[in-house]
Amino acid sequence: MKKRISLLTAIVMALSLVLAAVPALAEKTVINYWSNDRHDETYMNAMIEKFNAAHEDIEIKMTIMTDDFENSIMMAIEGNTAPDLIGQSVTLKNMVDLNAVVDLTPYITADEEYQKVNDPFNHKYEGLNAIGDAIYWVPSGQRSGVRIEYNKALLAASGFDSIPATLAEYVAMAKKITEDGAANNPVTYGIGFTSSSPFERQLEMMAQVSGVFYYDYANGKFDFSGYKPFLEAGRELVAVAYPDQQGVDNMRAQFAAGSFALWGNASQEAGVFTNQFPVEAFEWGVAPVPSLEGEIKGALQVNPNKGYLMLEGSKNKDAAWEVIRFFQSEEFLVGYMEGGFDLPITSYIDEKIDKSKMGRMADFSLLEYESVYPAVPTINLAGDDYRTQLWNAIMGHMDIDEAINDLNTRYNAAYDEDISYGSVKRLVISDYDPLHPSAGTVTWLDK
Repeated sequence: MKKRISLLTAIVMALSLVLAAVPALAEKTVINYWSNDRHDETYMNAMIEKFNAAHEDIEIKMTIMTDDFENSIMMAIEGNTAPDLIGQSVTLKNMVDLNAVVDLTPYITADEEYQKVNDPFNHKYEGLNAIGDAIYWVPSGQRSGVRIEYNKALLAASGFDSIPATLAEYVAMAKKITEDGAANNPVTYGIGFTSSSPFERQLEMMAQVSGVFYYDYANGKFDFSGYKPFLEAGRELVAVAYPDQQGVDNMRAQFAAGSFALWGNASQEAGVFTNQFPVEAFEWGVAPVPSLEGEIKGALQVNPNKGYLMLEGSKNKDAAWEVIRFFQSEEFLVGYMEGGFDLPITSYIDEKIDKSKMGRMADFSLLEYESVYPAVPTINLAGDDYRTQLWNAIMGHMDIDEAINDLNTRYNAAYDEDISYGSVKRLVISDYDPLHPSAGTVTWLDK
């Protein structure tokens, strides 16, 4: 018995020595990332799985929430349940005012590889991803400005083979296609509008390339006066449009089904009409939006996107930076762009990608007059915002002149009041050029 006990004791001691010699498996640092992007979910999951398998010390957990994203973030911050990283789809000033986000400049400055791939100091946009010298997120890519997606068969049936350069010709085209479509079974229409921000998706961008914008940067005030001819044209277009304005996905499905010929939206439609609502019954084209007189007098707005903010509440900021570095690495971004999920924003990545792999995204390649606009100051506005009110005027619910005058009055009164309270400053770009909106000298005034 004593021999057995001694043997067991020796075995136990030997096992203890072996186990003591094996390093304990370290727990991974979990970096929680919240996104409101779903169109790239498959790619993101695959790349996150690859990262997690390759790293013994860090694990990424992604949560996608497409509803009420910014409010969900704010509530999580207040309740101390916020993630380490979030997608950039929030109002930067709100986050900075709460001291909720980390200035990434020290990380960026110390990382030459990150600078080479992402060119962050040349993609620093005041009020959008940076405030003063502080950079809070860096765009990985960009969404194009609005294009006209069109049904080539419906255009050809009415004698057209391209999208015209002027707004008047565009309206005439829509009218003719609707007239001809009345004989079809089912009836087809010249144009379709969604109930979700319909003014923004076509008419507002036609105004932009005509040199019309709702903020007068040179004088530091809001001015909606230039929109009048676009509202008048909008009334003519609505009169011949597909009669039921629905949510954006429903209207995309109607376009894919051939219910109407003209649709306006940006580069995300490349994936939509390839995968989500594949267009199979006809050939579809992509064209620049027309301008008022056929001349390009202003920049078409593009949106830098797919950036990552680090929250101040993160207890693992260095690990969170490693995740940002991975999401914005050359390998990750080349695959992302070639997958047709976005357009490159840096010349470095643009030169690395095989554009033949981009599918229809190649049709949305940026135009020479596309540019980023300085972020317009956020004000505390009472009543409908300008896009809602201008669409109400198009729909005939308001007089056009009254709608414009009311917007000029309300927006500037709210702006002046917010400036007097010190909650915002007046943005002025005295050397403002509408064709190069981000090239001017930004000044912030206290009155």
